[in-house]
Parts: sequence; C-alpha cells; structure tokens
Amino acid sequence: MTSITETAFATLEEQKRLLSPVHKGPTEQAGRFGFRGKLALKFAQQFADEARPPELFSDQVIAVAQAGKPTFDFFAQWVLSFEHLGNIAEVLKGLLSPDGKYFVFANNIDLLSKYQVEIDGINFYVLPIDESTVYNELLELFYIEKNDLKKCSTAGKIDAVANAGIAFDQKFEKITFEKGLEVMGPVRNRNENRPV
Repeated sequence: MTSITETAFATLEEQKRLLSPVHKGPTEQAGRFGFRGKLALKFAQQFADEARPPELFSDQVIAVAQAGKPTFDFFAQWVLSFEHLGNIAEVLKGLLSPDGKYFVFANNIDLLSKYQVEIDGINFYVLPIDESTVYNELLELFYIEKNDLKKCSTAGKIDAVANAGIAFDQKFEKITFEKGLEVMGPVRNRNENRPV
C-alpha cells in the first residue's frame, strides 16, 4: 500500500496544502499515489487559533506521484488567472521535474490559445477553459472516451488520465511567463451572472 509520505505529496501534505479531497490515496497502479481536490497556493494570515481558508488556491487538481520519487509525474489544475502560474511554480518548486507533464487551465486566456511556458526549467502546458471541468478538458485533449471510464473507480480514472497525460507529446506555442501576463485577459468573476 503506497503511503503519501513516500511520495512528492508528502511536502504538500505537511504544509496542509491538499484540500477538499475527492480522492487522496493509492491508485490502482502499483506504487502510485493520486490526489483529486484543491491545492492551497497562498495562505491567509492567521490570528491566534482561527483557521482561515487560503487566500489563493488552484481547483480541480488531478495529480499522481510514484513512491520513492521526489517529483510529480503528472499534475493538472484550474486557476482563475494566468498570473497564478507563478504561484504554482513557487509552491511546487523542487517537486516538479523536466520530464513530468504539468497542465494548467487558466480562466483568462484566449479560448483559441494553447501555450507552453517554461519556468525554472519546468515546462507547463497552459490551456484555456470556459464553462467546463479540468477532467472533461483532459479527456478531450488526450482523446479518451468518457464511456470507456464509466466503470472505473475514482482511482482508476486518475490513472487513465495521468497515463495519457504522461504520454502526451503535442507541442504548443512557446511563450515566456512575462508574455503570458501581457496577453492574458481580465479575470472573470466565476460568480457573476449566476442565479443567487
């Protein structure tokens, strides 16, 4: 049974960054640990013993790590703004490898754009997202039929998505993080125009 302490997740767990887990445990692949949930990117200042929600987090995280390996093989997540990629790179510094596959869906980049952004030698695939979920977007990107996964457990679905992600080798337009900040759109409030 793979324990979180044997994987790259250990650091994030220690820092209490793994929130609202839908799955947090071994997957069906030997030696692999998987997580689906939220990742705290920036904590709010705490006073005394009060527990406050993080100031900034990425949502819809799907990630896997192998026991005995210091880095993540696959990490996908949703953020409200492209600029939060800087926070992701900072939080995951030392836990990502040049061979890993890392996907960030940003709510404020042009819907027709797909980028590759390198930060500190780590490649991030940055894609647009609108009214969809990271899971559904990844299935589409990796050409996985949703019906094929219907009978899979949550852990099995994480494995299927991660395996396809690890094998992913498409090339997108390469831009710098600074260029991305220039071309990103305004941050849209997810809650506006929603019925109360």
